[in-house]
Amino acid sequence: MVFFGPSVHVLGAQTTSQESLSQQIQKLTDSMARTQAQLEESQRQLDEMRKQLTALQRQLAQSGSTPATTTSPVPAPASSSSTTRPSPAATTTAIEDLRERQAMLESQIATHEQTKVESESKYPVKVTGLLLLNGFVNTGAVDMAATPTVALPGSGSTGATVRQTVLGLDARGPHLFGARSYANLRVDFDGSPQSNSTNYSGYYNSNTTLLRLRTAYAALQWKHTEAYFSLDRPIFSPDTPTSLTAVAVPPLAWSGNLWTWNPQVGVTQDLGFASSRDVRLQAALIDVGDAPLSPVISASGTTTGTPPSTAEQSRWPGVEARVALLGSMLNHDGSRVGLGGYFAPHHTTLGHNFDAWAGTLDWRLLLPARLQLTGSFYRGMALGGLGGGAYKDFAYRFDPDSGDYYLRSLDDVGGWAQLKEKLTERVELNAAFGLDDVFAGELRPYAVSGGTMYQNLARNRTYTGNVIYSPSAYLQFSLEYRHLESSPVVGPSAGSNIISLGAGYKF
Repeated sequence: MVFFGPSVHVLGAQTTSQESLSQQIQKLTDSMARTQAQLEESQRQLDEMRKQLTALQRQLAQSGSTPATTTSPVPAPASSSSTTRPSPAATTTAIEDLRERQAMLESQIATHEQTKVESESKYPVKVTGLLLLNGFVNTGAVDMAATPTVALPGSGSTGATVRQTVLGLDARGPHLFGARSYANLRVDFDGSPQSNSTNYSGYYNSNTTLLRLRTAYAALQWKHTEAYFSLDRPIFSPDTPTSLTAVAVPPLAWSGNLWTWNPQVGVTQDLGFASSRDVRLQAALIDVGDAPLSPVISASGTTTGTPPSTAEQSRWPGVEARVALLGSMLNHDGSRVGLGGYFAPHHTTLGHNFDAWAGTLDWRLLLPARLQLTGSFYRGMALGGLGGGAYKDFAYRFDPDSGDYYLRSLDDVGGWAQLKEKLTERVELNAAFGLDDVFAGELRPYAVSGGTMYQNLARNRTYTGNVIYSPSAYLQFSLEYRHLESSPVVGPSAGSNIISLGAGYKF
């Protein structure tokens, strides 16, 4: 009698392996087919635009050859179909629009056809960046000449910088648990090698060299769910104003834009709400650094080099959440409105405890005439670690008689709004306003006589407007005007006008 049991098992394993390999090959084949179809569709659209452009140029030439002295048109025969020819001005405008769309499509096709950088893991990695030159004129004194956020008493300055240049890496990884994996990283050159990290333990603490880590993001993405960890702006502040001259420090920073980059671990879930609506739920844990002006004082009264932040000393992470109504399930870049919240306990080495919290509202509304209104509003307490609170989580005072420190966390309110107008695919206009306002009544008892603007700052406002011109997909030019107005709780306010030029090359 002959037994076939082992052979059957071996043949079954081989068959399963072959089926798995065949499935992988089929997936790769389908993916390549989809990519090829997209390229063919883009090429078809480009060919169609070229035909339309040729036809319009022919019509323009014919209209230019028509005598201008014709006094009355000859009526067309009843049997022929009469059509009204477009005017030369309208035809010229249509040709220019087609040329812009053609240039954009050609750049997109060229991007698809590029050879991507390959990592050691053999998964594709794309190098991106913005080589940026900025020139500036400050009519009054500011805290940082090239990237001002606070106006100071004194004379102005003029200069240029390329340190706002940004480099990035975008990577795609393997599929895991049915999700695609991806990651990105951004750095710039706006670190300060001369800064002393013992002054504070905020978001600049680990980035005090010339090459500075900006953001990092890694995620697993399913169809409606995403799990991630990141170094990024808080989830309840998803947008930022548009600028080509305020890049190293985002536009309206410390004037209503909660922007600081902090470590986070979170999840995003999209839910179908209606046929044309979608609800997005977001939640995350966040480790918020101390505000720049927080004192670093140990229990014995001496400073230490790398102390834990007041949030880390509480031994509890901060939590943040957001609920957003999206305008369309198919277009997540459309209109949306979101509500958010944040809470984080803090503990100082002096034994003082306080809680940081915020309630937020954000919006992006697509309006008629190619207008877009974007903004955010917040009300909270101890928001210096997030980019608010006039650089402070709390105010403090030292009593030389008792040797004790008296602390008070500061209430804060602020926000920003921007109106964008896209005149064409190449030209856009932006106007924005931002405000951060610490309650002066809470800060006044802790005002420091003869102190710095940061210590006594109660309100910071910024008005800004710019025009951005992109002659191609890779070149950008901008002219921007900004007005900073900083008001301390004691003493006169300071103001400065900033006129900036930006020239960037994207790659």
